[in-house]
Amino acid sequence: MIATQISSPMTKEQACALVDAVMNREELALSATAREESEGGWVFEAICDARPDLAAFAKLAGDVLDGEVSFVAETMDAGIDWVSRALDGLPSVLAGGFFIHGSHIDAPAPHGAIPVLIEAAQAFGTGHHETTAGCLEAINLILKRRKPRAALDVGTGTGVLAIALGKRLRQTIVATDIDPVAVRTARENARINGVGPDIIAVTASGLDHPAVGKRRPYDLIVANILAGPLTQLAPSIGEAAENGATIILSGILNRQAARVVSAYARQGMALNRRLERGDWSTLILEKRGTRQRR
Repeated sequence: MIATQISSPMTKEQACALVDAVMNREELALSATAREESEGGWVFEAICDARPDLAAFAKLAGDVLDGEVSFVAETMDAGIDWVSRALDGLPSVLAGGFFIHGSHIDAPAPHGAIPVLIEAAQAFGTGHHETTAGCLEAINLILKRRKPRAALDVGTGTGVLAIALGKRLRQTIVATDIDPVAVRTARENARINGVGPDIIAVTASGLDHPAVGKRRPYDLIVANILAGPLTQLAPSIGEAAENGATIILSGILNRQAARVVSAYARQGMALNRRLERGDWSTLILEKRGTRQRR
């Protein structure tokens, strides 16, 4: 494979936001990362398996970051699996009582923590990003209080959140993603983690799939995507959630949280708690009935 790396210096917040946006566009890149340099600055990097569409990257960056961004492209060694190389050095993550690790980690899970094996993949969600870790913490908070009857993971990526739920609940979890590569990855990761039969992973735009509709209403919905899509999905998530349901939302920059909370409040979902990790917010909401518009 002839791989090309594109990169651009930017702030940590910008790099992380662009990583999330790129990983929701499977045609743009195999992987995307935000990397801190030794001098303290941050760099956005993406690896493409063909000539990169720099115009598409620039447009996406302009939409996400509200400004013009230029990228540098560099051809990489064709004999190296750069996707795996980019992720294999990642350390393990302990969040919400879950121990997220790759097979290169030899250390056992800490006492009482539930291990989740997530290898390098062409999908978002290794547990290292603040949004994924925030969701794991939120899931742990909810499961300490009650056991959900029906759970849905929207935008599953690698399947890490669905797998975490499956390991804790030992019941069917529905997981969706708009990217068929992510869905295949989630299914394989579920199998590797011993919860393959419990995870129903399907390719869907939002909640538009018969497998999602079959198990409605849900009393736990998790969606770790981006603020824009989350806002658009508010009516669909509100319809799929039963009264009293918990909704966990992430992929939201701190400055975007109020807008997302407002969109869900219009659908009868009220904010119970907000978790912040760095520049990112995870919202825990409760459906209290649809509020009528005047």
